[in-house]
Amino acid sequence: MNYQRFFEEAIDQLHAERRYRVFADLERIAGKFPRAIWRSNGRAQEITVWCSNDYLGMGQHPDVIAAMQAAAGGMGTGAGGTRNISGTNHPLVELELELADLHGKEAGLVFTSGFVSNEAGISTIARLLPNCLILSDELNHASMIEGIRRSGAEKKIFRHNDVAHLESLLQSAGRERAKLIVFESVYSMDGDIAPIEAIANLADKYNAMTYIDEVHAVGMYGPHGGGITEQEGLVDRIDIIEGTLAKAFGTLGGYITGPRAVIDAVRSYAPGFIFTTALPPAIAAATTTSIRHLKSSQVERDAQKRQAGRTKQVLADAGLPVMDSATHIVPVLVGEPELCKMASDRLLGVHGIYIQPINYPTVPRGTERLRITPTPFHDDALIDGLRDALVETWDALGIPYGSTGRPAVTESERIIPLLVPKSGG
Repeated sequence: MNYQRFFEEAIDQLHAERRYRVFADLERIAGKFPRAIWRSNGRAQEITVWCSNDYLGMGQHPDVIAAMQAAAGGMGTGAGGTRNISGTNHPLVELELELADLHGKEAGLVFTSGFVSNEAGISTIARLLPNCLILSDELNHASMIEGIRRSGAEKKIFRHNDVAHLESLLQSAGRERAKLIVFESVYSMDGDIAPIEAIANLADKYNAMTYIDEVHAVGMYGPHGGGITEQEGLVDRIDIIEGTLAKAFGTLGGYITGPRAVIDAVRSYAPGFIFTTALPPAIAAATTTSIRHLKSSQVERDAQKRQAGRTKQVLADAGLPVMDSATHIVPVLVGEPELCKMASDRLLGVHGIYIQPINYPTVPRGTERLRITPTPFHDDALIDGLRDALVETWDALGIPYGSTGRPAVTESERIIPLLVPKSGG
């Protein structure tokens, strides 16, 4: 059997469907965010990054860098193993206390990534609840879908942000059955926000637990950066709040916060936590510094909000198809995968602007887009330059300036499909 052939055909299938991913070789420049060095074909060129999830530039904040350097200098680089084997490094203890305080919860638990925190958190909670029914928004992130799969629990998918549909599913399940509603606060590809209060009301009415993913909102919203739940005064209405350390906080990792018993149960039962090496102390220390800064400073959030709003307005005024977004996400519709990749390549090669193309399966077919994330450091001149570059690219490639309508989405379109080789073995 020619094993190699199966892998080659899997890659060929991606190429044929115009969704083979190419990663740009970038080197961020500390102190010059959002500038970076792009390396390609033996050349090095300084470019502007317009699609980073380091939404507030905290990954290059001097205090955050200093905290990381000090912790690495004092405690070394690694954590030494899993927390079961090596214990918990003290900066990680401090970080979990800081996260619990941020969300007004009894306890927090840190994982190596947001993907792992969702996969481990959802799967473990649902497994420990007898005969649990999971109710999941159809646009939930792949990490949440994987957690649902691994739980082995029955699932029902409700239409995106459709409270009436969710209620009909809850009603059918009855009050006595264990139920877990899983959803996001900010949906990162469209930039829309969940009806959190309405979902919390239904959870109370039908005796369900709630689990919210705030990864694209923590640090960004609320007076202390606690996310949309803090901004809307709904922290006490949600059982489990999950977030990331790798976006607005500028470091690495994911976490869950909630009642002490729930967090302790996940800590004790989740393989994704038990058998994974802990975050290094330097990362934990840097993250705590970032969180503490954003708890007390509104400057970054205010500046980011202004620049995101100005970007939307400037691009829309130029006739570019900016998709509706209630948040800091600025999606610009292309609508065709090959054109989306060509637009990204042209922006980088001709204009020195990096915006990663977003194609299926991250978004449904027909809604391919450029996902722009302005930060406080994208000043007005950079925004004007982005507009000019996009207009030139749209004209050069013949991309339509028209509708930003979106087709219906199914859960299957949110998951990377298994690739079946075309030939037999």
